[in-house]
Amino acid sequence: MNKCDQCIVRQLSSLKALNKEEVVKLANSKKTYTIKKGEAIFEEGEITNGVFCVKDGVGKLSKLSANGKDQIVKLVKSGELLGQRSMISNEPANLSAKAVADMEVCFIPKSEIIDFFNNNNQFSMNLMQSICEDLKESDNDKIALAQKTVKQRLAETLLYLHDVFGEDADKSLRVHLTREELAGMIGTATESCIRLLSDFNKLELIELVGKKIVIKDIKALKKLAE
Repeated sequence: MNKCDQCIVRQLSSLKALNKEEVVKLANSKKTYTIKKGEAIFEEGEITNGVFCVKDGVGKLSKLSANGKDQIVKLVKSGELLGQRSMISNEPANLSAKAVADMEVCFIPKSEIIDFFNNNNQFSMNLMQSICEDLKESDNDKIALAQKTVKQRLAETLLYLHDVFGEDADKSLRVHLTREELAGMIGTATESCIRLLSDFNKLELIELVGKKIVIKDIKALKKLAE
């Protein structure tokens, strides 16, 4: 079955609703790719014609703003599906998906997904719930952008990177975002982001080791994020 039955994406995504027969079809139709750090899985405006399962690694979903800056909308980790919304709505991809750390992804053609969608009620319900969760997240991000200060958003993002993706052996954040990417996530200029990181460093909330970030005081960061 090419291990589709034991895959983390199947366990954590709408694919968990597939029966044995459907998993065999899935395994026979998928293609697996290695995406190197910095490479794109798909670009904004591209017709994806299917969904991508993130087996391993970390990716970023981003949108090019009017001033040519890459605004990170979301980070994705193993166990997630990409491209489901544009496939259901029959529209080109609204965001670009690129690897932040080397990734392994599987591509499942649209014809297979639509087949599961039409024949498996639980799968279609799961897929819809997943799209609704993305929309809820997007609403919350919009509100945070309007109501929270840049300082609060940076504290929140550092905590999110720590809680969701964890630390390396040297205690630094496992996901290495450039200062520009971090600024794009919190919706500010790179210079402001660098200045705030330096302030957080002086306050001993974090420690900056070259390009790496070590979280020193989770409690204080949480307080700042509220």
